[in-house]
Amino acid sequence: LNIDITIFKDDFHGDTSKMFILGKPPVLAQRLVDLTYEALKIGIQEVKPGAKLGDIGHKIQSFAEKNRCTIVREYCGHGIGRMFHEDPQVLHYGKSNTGMELEAGMTFTIEPMINAGKRNVRLLPDGWTVVTKDHSLSAQWEHTILVTEQGYEVLTKRSDEIF
Repeated sequence: LNIDITIFKDDFHGDTSKMFILGKPPVLAQRLVDLTYEALKIGIQEVKPGAKLGDIGHKIQSFAEKNRCTIVREYCGHGIGRMFHEDPQVLHYGKSNTGMELEAGMTFTIEPMINAGKRNVRLLPDGWTVVTKDHSLSAQWEHTILVTEQGYEVLTKRSDEIF
C-alpha cells in the first residue's frame, strides 16, 4: 500500500509517499518495496550543485535494471514550491550528464515507481489509481529535496530515516 501525502504550509507545498506492507508479504513484494526505497536513496545521493537531472535518473534506472526491474516512464518527480507541480520534471531514467544543472535553492521531488514486470502502466477509471498492464507488482517512494550549497536536504525526512 502506498500512501502519498501533500502539505501546504506558509505558502509552500511539500510532497512525500511511503510504502506500507499489510500482513506477511511474499518475498518478491518485500524485495520490491526495499529495492524501490534504496533506488530513491541512490537518486537523492546524486543531488548537489553542478550535478545534472539526468544523473539522478540514470542512477535510479541502472539500479532498478541491475535488479531485473523496470522504471515507469509515464510519471516523474517534479519541481515543487509555491505551486504543487513546477518545472523541472525529474525523470527516474535517462543518461548521466544530461538535463538541467542543479543549483542551490532548487526544490523538487524524487519519486521512482519501479515494477517487478514490464514498465507499462494504465490509469484506472477513478482517475488516480495506476496499475501495471501485466499485473506485476509495483512500488513507489517519494521525498521532497532541497539542493543546498553542500549537497541536499530531505525536507520530508521522517524521524526513522537516515540519509
